[in-house]
Amino acid sequence: MQTLAGRYQLVRRIGVGGMSEVWQGHDRVLDRPVAVKIMAPAVEGTLGEAGVDLIRTEARSAARLAHPNVAGVHDFGTSRGACHDVPYIVMELVDGQTLSTHLRAGPLDWRIAARIGAEVAAALAAAHAEQVVHRDIKPANIMLTPAGAKVLDFGIAAAIGARDPDPDGMVMGAPAYVAPERFEGSPATPAADMFALGTLLYQCLSGRLPWRAETPTGMVRAACNEEPDPLPPIDDLAPEVAALCRLCLNRHPDDRPTALVAALVLAEAVDARVYVPMGGIEPAPMAEWIDAPTGRANPDRRASERRW
Repeated sequence: MQTLAGRYQLVRRIGVGGMSEVWQGHDRVLDRPVAVKIMAPAVEGTLGEAGVDLIRTEARSAARLAHPNVAGVHDFGTSRGACHDVPYIVMELVDGQTLSTHLRAGPLDWRIAARIGAEVAAALAAAHAEQVVHRDIKPANIMLTPAGAKVLDFGIAAAIGARDPDPDGMVMGAPAYVAPERFEGSPATPAADMFALGTLLYQCLSGRLPWRAETPTGMVRAACNEEPDPLPPIDDLAPEVAALCRLCLNRHPDDRPTALVAALVLAEAVDARVYVPMGGIEPAPMAEWIDAPTGRANPDRRASERRW
């Protein structure tokens, strides 16, 4: 059984991604279970020091967020590999299943979808308050646990306003959840995360993506040029939830709500509680941003949002 830094025993592999593996581990010093994210053997030799920097950046981004809806980071280090130092992150071991696993059975009850959306939005509000944009919000990166939703994988997170390392290269993130402006070269902003949240919420409510396309390229083209399909009829769906979903999917980033607004609107719709960074500011009433009886955006919402 492999042990990292003489402390973290790797027990069994529980996840595999494009660049990394996640293992269930055991912290021998504190005698507790942990999750260990380590560079996949297939890529560790090709990235070298850049791979160490990438994993270190992820660890620092997540470690800045002490929030109940973000998987906590305990440690970062490197372990000597065959040819290179292999970076790893030690994280909270989250007990649950990913949202993508749950969605295989079809759409969720709208109240559950709204609660998940509220908790993900609250996590994003905390990240944005720390000037961090996640850039990869999607069902596979949301873990549903008995204590609520947890946002995982800050592997491609960036500082607000940061541009991609290669402006002419591939845009970071899963194409179906990437905001249209990102394909036009715009830097990472909180509004891009909100587009991804809108896509995720739409998928939870309807069981499918907001645009119909056969290929990732077709999905990108549709999101950049077409309006999303209307949500199907959903019994008793709160109009403000439908409105919030629609506004998050707006092609214009300035017309999307903030994560803080989304968290509070969705939580109020299902009478849930979320932890959001208020910064000492008293929030404006929901009615100033979304008209609950009609579910339509308040025409003065931009002025209202500046107060948050």
